[in-house]
Amino acid sequence: MNLHAFYRKESVGDILLVRLFNEGTTVSYEKKDDLVILKDDEKVIGYNVLNASMHFDHLEEGKVKINEAFVERLNQYLSTYKEDSVSSDYDDHFVVGYITEVMMHPEAMNLHIAQVDLGDQEVQIVCGSRNLKEEKLAVVALPGAVMPDGTVIEASELMGVPSEGMLCSRKDLGLSDKTGLLYLDEDDYHEGDHYFEVMNG
Repeated sequence: MNLHAFYRKESVGDILLVRLFNEGTTVSYEKKDDLVILKDDEKVIGYNVLNASMHFDHLEEGKVKINEAFVERLNQYLSTYKEDSVSSDYDDHFVVGYITEVMMHPEAMNLHIAQVDLGDQEVQIVCGSRNLKEEKLAVVALPGAVMPDGTVIEASELMGVPSEGMLCSRKDLGLSDKTGLLYLDEDDYHEGDHYFEVMNG
């Protein structure tokens, strides 16, 4: 299960947003006290927990780190309302990549094609950021990643060129309002690292 959670108190309020799957659109919901159950037809695709700080300790702004302790606490809370347990593959698909080459897009002047080394593989990403540079470490959202605004990253084609993910800015990651790609310190990060795992220590 591709479990993701976000806590954006400053912009959304004291609400924990939990998504269980990358696909599906909320077409109905059921409310049980502070638990809002989100459904696509009869399939449960996520939960919103109102007054989240009363039910979960140590919530930090932004993307929630999904670990065994969080999953266990979430399942304890869900069991109170006889909801099925959830699980996680513990892979959020945000990794560190090294930009090895940047080329102009053949069909769009405002787009570039980046070759990015992820340690165990190399991917091609079409990017429109003005500060895209070679020989930099950046955060890559691979297909399956869920952005803080709920956007699911998928492999796609942009103007006829395949793109296997997205290079991220601080704003994309919900870390600040700064646009432009986020570049990482090579002393702290390496190709293939799971970005949030290293950032959160």
